[in-house]
Amino acid sequence: MAMPDHTAPPPAPLLKAARRVLRPLVRMMMRSGITYPVLADVLRTLFVEVASTELLTTARSRTDSRISLMTGVHRKEIRRLREVPMDNDAPPAIVTISSQVIARWLGTPAYQDASHRPIPLPRLAGPAGGPSFEGLLESVTTDIRPRSLLDGWLEQGIVTLDANDRVHLNTDAFIPRAGGEEQMFYFGRNLHDHVAAAVANIGTSNAAPYFDRSLHYDGMTPEAAARLIAFARDGGMRALVEANQLAASLTDGDIPPPAENQLTRKRVNFGVYVYSEDEAP
Repeated sequence: MAMPDHTAPPPAPLLKAARRVLRPLVRMMMRSGITYPVLADVLRTLFVEVASTELLTTARSRTDSRISLMTGVHRKEIRRLREVPMDNDAPPAIVTISSQVIARWLGTPAYQDASHRPIPLPRLAGPAGGPSFEGLLESVTTDIRPRSLLDGWLEQGIVTLDANDRVHLNTDAFIPRAGGEEQMFYFGRNLHDHVAAAVANIGTSNAAPYFDRSLHYDGMTPEAAARLIAFARDGGMRALVEANQLAASLTDGDIPPPAENQLTRKRVNFGVYVYSEDEAP
């Protein structure tokens, strides 16, 4: 008999790892005024949602009794939670627009110099044509005025405007406003995808399907740690820019299929991170 290509880790080490994963999230939630009962209610809803939409794959198996057995949630609560609408995970419009515009600026040859770096763009399209910030935005959407997007980016430091009315992209500064809707979207999506990749790797008996590696050093001096962090930032940014250029070349002119064929499409998220903290004596 063939063995399944997925396995489940033992509960004890999984809970130990989950405790460490949740610690910074719990710390942030407490600072934001989110109490344990509020989080417990969210977890209760999530347990029922995952059981009924991801683990129980047939309609016949999605009974209140079966879900109660899997989750430990009382059947009366399950009936109530079934009527609660699921969260909408769609990205805010500004996130979609900003990421698409910057990706096109970084990944399209028309907006790059000979070294594949983003060129400064005239704010307005000229009579002779050629690349411009106005044209760049309009190649993605006509629903947002270029001046509105530009003003927001200037405020966030994503771009600068020179004396010749040219827009310069700061490739290191695409960081959404702290605590804003955009940042919370990326926060949730990126942590979800990193954890989902790690879970997929843990749960397979075959080769790990996703790349998930890190290097870690301890006992470093603050000066040595700062040098390593700077190196990691620079290398990570180069990797992201190069991956974006490849993605742009692979998807240029790619027309999505009709809605009924969406299962043939893939979503890819490639991330880089670096972290450091003081060691306990």
